Amino acid sequence: MKTFAALGVVAAMAIAAPADAATAKRGTFGKLPDGRTIDAVLLTNARGVSANIIAYGASIQSLVLPDRAGKKADIALGHDTIGDYLKYPNFIGATVGRFANRIDGGRFKLDGRDYQTPLNDGVNSLHGGSAGFDKVLWQVVSVKNGPTASVTLRYVSPDGDQGYPGTLTVDATYALDEANNLTIEYVATTDKATIVNISNHAYWNLSGEGSANGAMGHIVTIPADSITPVNETLIPTGVFRPVVGTVFDFRKPRAIGDRVRDASDKQIVYGRGYDHNWVIGRKVTNTQHLMSRVSDPVSGRSFELWSNQPGLQFYSGNFLNGTFSGKADKIYREGDAIVMEPQIFPDAVNQKGFPEARLEPGQTYRNIMTYKFGSGATAARR
Repeated sequence: MKTFAALGVVAAMAIAAPADAATAKRGTFGKLPDGRTIDAVLLTNARGVSANIIAYGASIQSLVLPDRAGKKADIALGHDTIGDYLKYPNFIGATVGRFANRIDGGRFKLDGRDYQTPLNDGVNSLHGGSAGFDKVLWQVVSVKNGPTASVTLRYVSPDGDQGYPGTLTVDATYALDEANNLTIEYVATTDKATIVNISNHAYWNLSGEGSANGAMGHIVTIPADSITPVNETLIPTGVFRPVVGTVFDFRKPRAIGDRVRDASDKQIVYGRGYDHNWVIGRKVTNTQHLMSRVSDPVSGRSFELWSNQPGLQFYSGNFLNGTFSGKADKIYREGDAIVMEPQIFPDAVNQKGFPEARLEPGQTYRNIMTYKFGSGATAARR
């Protein structure tokens, strides 16, 4: 039986809150090899939904959600111990940055100066480099109770960190309300011109992490008319390809598994499935808009994902290779979960016509995303 303590969190301390409000419980998730303690905060509402957030990588370690029959399951891939996170660094549930997604050759130019970031994805840089935001210990700076329970974590990335210019101060806030909405907000400021693209890399299986059903039966809707196709190393070619008549058309609900292995489309071959950016818009907006809908016919669980970002990287878990297991002691295999990352476009720093990634002193970077979770009954009312 999985409990808060069984998930690796001990010494939980409740913060006083009204009985009808969401609550936050602060505890720990073990220690790093250098002895530093990893803080953890469990957010829980009265409808049986909970999210466990750990300070290592500012990560979602678990997300418990009832199904249509009221049976609870953890739908987020993850590990029970910090040792497994260190042993299997796969961005699971983590905050990714400074620059989420790929940068061609790890290189970019800013104000006439060339910058080089680590190559940790073949010939490219991925999710900020070999020691990105997913592999650092964040500081818990605020914990609040309902009606919306939240935790804010902070990381100060020094000038030159992973090759990026400027000291970047980042706050990551996770907030759970009584309507089963989990909102993740990233806010960043800099003391020198730099580039920023931060997102969350949660792996979802609405049947339950480790479920034999996998995630390829999930029904997906993405309101995008085009994608940014990629080359063999998964770097965008710079063009916008319409989705109509292709395996990338999710404007109407479609099971992921229907076309995820259609090798007649070279884009599927390059990504070993879906690992592409859907164009929801062309710029960051002040308000959130719909990014995707996902539902699981087996359990009835679902979510809508909303964000202010222009791109959605939809990844169908193609590189889960069966070499490690998760919290349910089940091997994670290809297609066992999906990732949906609201962000600006991959390699935007090197592509004309892509959204702006530059951040100046005095400006504030903001990526806000909301998962609107539901069971069968909740989803039916939408």
